Amino acid sequence: MQPTTLTLGHSPDPDDAFMFYALAKELIPTHGFHFTHILQDIQTLNERATRGELDITAVSIHAYAYVSDKYALLPSGASMGDGYGPMLVAKRKYSREEIAKKKIAVPGTMTSAFLALQLWLGRPAKDFNYVVVPFDRIFAAVKNGEAEIGLIIHEGQLTFQNEQLVLCEDLGVWWGKHNDGLPLPLGGNVIHKKFDPATRKKISGTLTASIQFSLDHRPEAVLHALQYARDMGRDLADKFVGMYVNHWTLDYGERGRESIRRFLGQAFERGLIPHRQELEFVV
Repeated sequence: MQPTTLTLGHSPDPDDAFMFYALAKELIPTHGFHFTHILQDIQTLNERATRGELDITAVSIHAYAYVSDKYALLPSGASMGDGYGPMLVAKRKYSREEIAKKKIAVPGTMTSAFLALQLWLGRPAKDFNYVVVPFDRIFAAVKNGEAEIGLIIHEGQLTFQNEQLVLCEDLGVWWGKHNDGLPLPLGGNVIHKKFDPATRKKISGTLTASIQFSLDHRPEAVLHALQYARDMGRDLADKFVGMYVNHWTLDYGERGRESIRRFLGQAFERGLIPHRQELEFVV
């Protein structure tokens, strides 16, 4: 019997590569499914999710507000900023009031980083100056004057000092201080609702098993992830993976679910997303 082929969208980043190492190398049972890996940046994946194009995909939690009619959240695969998160960096330190008047390079308008920025500034996107730049070009945009502030995600959080840039604000730290120490919810995996609940559960279990395999075989999984590590050696890549693949990734848990409720709830209350979200998880 031929396996059922599923499209699996994720970013070409060390943490996602680490997560899906076992699937990419066919090291675990897949229960009749074959996964075709679609590697694209998170903004592109967010946009594709609004059109329902992929069976399973990573999305920004911000984007989930626009795709919840088509997709359910999987209980595993979360990226949580637990005491850290997207950062605002510049050639010199600026205050929040100064940043609100500067041009900010952002990695995409559907990213959670962009929604967190709006919450932090206390104003919607239409009320500040920003330019969308691919996440891996944000350092260059700040250094060449295309923007004065960079909103950085992914490994840039560990390498910005190498670019002679300084930290103005860590949005993950800010979020935790104002939300009972909850992590800032950044990304998650979702599955298309065209699948019946039993199939969703089976696929969900396979993805969770892949994450667990990598955590149990960390050195090999990090070695696999290194091919996607831009400007990072093994130790730094391992540190980055540890930031975003951990106990939150295996299961959000109640605190993780509460962090999403608050993040999207506050966004709705401030008019930043169109409707209040009812979270639908595969169980």
